[in-house]
Amino acid sequence: MNNVSGLPLFRGFAGYRPEWVRNDISAGLSIAAVGLPSSIAYPAIAGLPPETGIYASIVAAIAYAIFGASRRLTVGPDAASMTVIAAAITTIIAGMPAEDPADRVTIAGLLAVGVGCICIAASLLRLGVLATFLSRPILVGFFAGISVSILIGQLGRMTGVKIESDGLFTPLMEFASKVGLIHWPTIALTAFMFIVLIAAKAVRSPVPGPVIVVVLAVVLSSLLDFQSMGIAVVGEIPHGIPSFSMPAFSGVPLDSLIFGSAAIFLVSFGSGIVTARSFGVRTGDPVDANRELVGLGSAQVASGLFGAFPISFSDSRTAINLSIGGQSQFASLVSAASLMAALLFLNDALRILPVAALAAILVSAAFSLIDVGELRAIWRINPMEFAFALISMWGAISFGVLNGVVIAIAATLVYLLRGMMFPRDAFLGRIEGRDGFYKLHHVAEAKAVPGVVVWILQGSLLFFSADYVRERLREITSVLPADTRWFVIDAGAIAQMDSTAAAMLEEVRVEFEERGIQLCLAELHAEARSLLERAGLIERIGAAHIYEDLDDALQAFHTLGAGKSEQFNAIDGKS
Repeated sequence: MNNVSGLPLFRGFAGYRPEWVRNDISAGLSIAAVGLPSSIAYPAIAGLPPETGIYASIVAAIAYAIFGASRRLTVGPDAASMTVIAAAITTIIAGMPAEDPADRVTIAGLLAVGVGCICIAASLLRLGVLATFLSRPILVGFFAGISVSILIGQLGRMTGVKIESDGLFTPLMEFASKVGLIHWPTIALTAFMFIVLIAAKAVRSPVPGPVIVVVLAVVLSSLLDFQSMGIAVVGEIPHGIPSFSMPAFSGVPLDSLIFGSAAIFLVSFGSGIVTARSFGVRTGDPVDANRELVGLGSAQVASGLFGAFPISFSDSRTAINLSIGGQSQFASLVSAASLMAALLFLNDALRILPVAALAAILVSAAFSLIDVGELRAIWRINPMEFAFALISMWGAISFGVLNGVVIAIAATLVYLLRGMMFPRDAFLGRIEGRDGFYKLHHVAEAKAVPGVVVWILQGSLLFFSADYVRERLREITSVLPADTRWFVIDAGAIAQMDSTAAAMLEEVRVEFEERGIQLCLAELHAEARSLLERAGLIERIGAAHIYEDLDDALQAFHTLGAGKSEQFNAIDGKS
């Protein structure tokens, strides 16, 4: 594998095998066929000419194939990113002098370069760690969500009805209100193409179903003149291939450019890394978010330098790649070459390609991506995590990719924080003739040590859990036998402490002292001990009552000749 200044190149071709060539070629042709309509349509959202979308699909794919980390992810124009790009371009134009002509293509190119630089800087700062907040249930749910989104998004293409709304229920309601406008020849063509896809898969055709569909659809369109029948076709495709051009910076406000680039970065990385990890779960391929930032950033810069705009990881193109069996980034290169060939030689053929055929391909891929079995497994293992999977799916469908993930992550963090707010605890005792300490409510043979309570807290002791722990200790204190002399806290399972915890322990120490009970700590971590020393608690407890382990504490208790106490089996812990 080649390297440039230590940067690994062509990771997407690692372990390449000759037998992958056929699948990669088929996948690349299918990616190009499916990606072409969106490449033409999406630029209009930002007021850009259609060829910029094709240029982005070509140069970004080549750049990611060189610098990207994944073998099967694909990049290209993304509808969610385009809305932010449109807003950024509008803001930049509003801040430019009235006498300076605003070139939207130039501004889009500058934004792409800016987003790419931010991606690479984020990789150097290892900010890809943010992606680790996305749990497996969230990814599975998100995967189902984008699958449903693909299905809903193809409703207009499948029926010939123009759907203008977004989300899940709104497009369905809009479709219901326009049911009288259904174009039945379009539905018939979609159904026929879908049947062809199913048949090709059932007979294990050596030629992938999407390729068969594209070729068959073009032939039928030529013979039957679909356009005259009212069936939508792709339409004119501009000639020419992308060429290098440094976008001019003159007159563009720097602050608006930086702010716009940052906003697009958040959307493209936020949605893109979720797509990457979602498909990584599907394929079993590991996803290194920091390396993906390098690949995505390189693709952004290349897109900006060749007359295009910022891109993202493409869920629909990656879905097609996986469904056909693409194995490496060679599929992306084939896709890029196919699009260049289309610009040069296949304009007349692709112009009459019916959009309904492409909708059938996307619908087929979407159905294959909803992992019902995995959702059932999550429900069986942990219903709460299943709820998060549904939240992630609902968010991705109803609020878009980024907002959906933010909702799911927020729900997950609330769930985790709630668990941390109520750490588990237990009372420990000894078994005669055996070493070590055992939880009294787990092991029937374990008995409390007379005169001393040995108590373990399992979890962090921080500001959000300190009140609960204080009340729990007061609850315990209220039922302690009168002859209890020592209360030993096993701190070995306390991962973190803060100043609020130190103040709480001081309150507990004073309350214990008033009852004639000595507070002791055992197995304190070095960081926690240092914090308690700075807080003065170690001095007030007494350094002699801070022990390396529970055995030392118990030996010290017996050496001091403490009185006998009852057992504490009745005071059940919570772990």
